Amino acid sequence: MSEWFIAGKAEDLGPGERWVVEVDDVMIAIFNLDGSYYAMEDVCTHDGSEIASGCLVGDSIECPRHGARFNVKTGEVTAPPAYEPVDVFPVEVENGIIKVRDDRWD
Repeated sequence: MSEWFIAGKAEDLGPGERWVVEVDDVMIAIFNLDGSYYAMEDVCTHDGSEIASGCLVGDSIECPRHGARFNVKTGEVTAPPAYEPVDVFPVEVENGIIKVRDDRWD
């Protein structure tokens, strides 16, 4: 089973903000959407570029390169040109600390 990675203090990640952390050589974007935390791989499935620097549009992140959108909560595509979802990861907040883990290989 994969280990939890400490990403930082929840109080330091305000609503609408995001961090990118590296967990086992995977870049993971962690988002605060109205006080709930979500994590997804920081990669656009359309062309492999990073997506975390894109604009949040509701619950979706828009890829800054070609405009594909992905639901931050589920990883599902919400606008083309991408058609494959982005992997999402479990997030846990314990004693004010945000933790994330890559559970794809568990």
